[in-house]
Amino acid sequence: MDAFLQFLLSGITNGAVYALVALGFSIIYNASHVINFAQGEFVMLGGMATVAFMGLGLPMPVAILLAVAVSVLIGLALEKLAIEPVKEGSVVTLIIITIGASIFLRGLVQVVLDKEFHRLPAFSGETAIPIGGAAILPQNLWVLGGTAVIVVALWRFFDHTLMGKAMLATSFNKFAAQLVGIDTRRVLLLSFGLSALLGAVGGILVAPITNTYYEIGIMLGLKGFCAAILGGLGRSWGAVAGGIVLGVIEAFGAGYLSSEYKDAMAFVLILLVLFFMPNGLFGRRDAERV
Repeated sequence: MDAFLQFLLSGITNGAVYALVALGFSIIYNASHVINFAQGEFVMLGGMATVAFMGLGLPMPVAILLAVAVSVLIGLALEKLAIEPVKEGSVVTLIIITIGASIFLRGLVQVVLDKEFHRLPAFSGETAIPIGGAAILPQNLWVLGGTAVIVVALWRFFDHTLMGKAMLATSFNKFAAQLVGIDTRRVLLLSFGLSALLGAVGGILVAPITNTYYEIGIMLGLKGFCAAILGGLGRSWGAVAGGIVLGVIEAFGAGYLSSEYKDAMAFVLILLVLFFMPNGLFGRRDAERV
């Protein structure tokens, strides 16, 4: 029972990070129907930029704020310089551009910073907290609490602000949104900035637990994409649920079967979802009246 609780806590913590990455995928997909395969690189940028700013002697809170700001600016630049010029291009073209951007960002960090592993100091100590027969690190609580705050903030943003409602309107029907005066180009720009912010925060929260390096975004991005598909691509609550489910399945699989299969489970799971539930756990079935 103690092992069960330990695996559950570990899975929920990992799942919270996957949920943040999946939310980034969903926000951009809703605004443009583009799958941004550079989403994992925003996670990497958050952690690596914080390490770099702390290396300049800045205190951690300042370094974190600057790292998030840099990630958001790079997200905005990606949309403005790479996506907007080919706005009439096919979805496949846009996806290839995001893959190219992902490779470019990894190379840039490798050259400007380094290829070493780095670990941020824990935000509030490293003494494990006993829960039942299991234990949890204070940093895990930061990950869970930070994810919860972001989810609530996003809900408030989409339901209680004009820009949030404009983004929702664009996701439902882009043409109709343009007819009522919504600047859909601005919505798309904001969606890239918002998804970069989510990725950077996730990378900073998890860096004291898993280390950070220039290629960490590859696997986190793929698992975040799996979580988004599992929950139903474009569904915010589905992305959160998909991330938690994926994290828990990984943790139990690694604990009760073998840790060697941990990374493979996400891809087996996505294949099963695509075969048997192509709309994900919470996606709606498309219907067309003829």
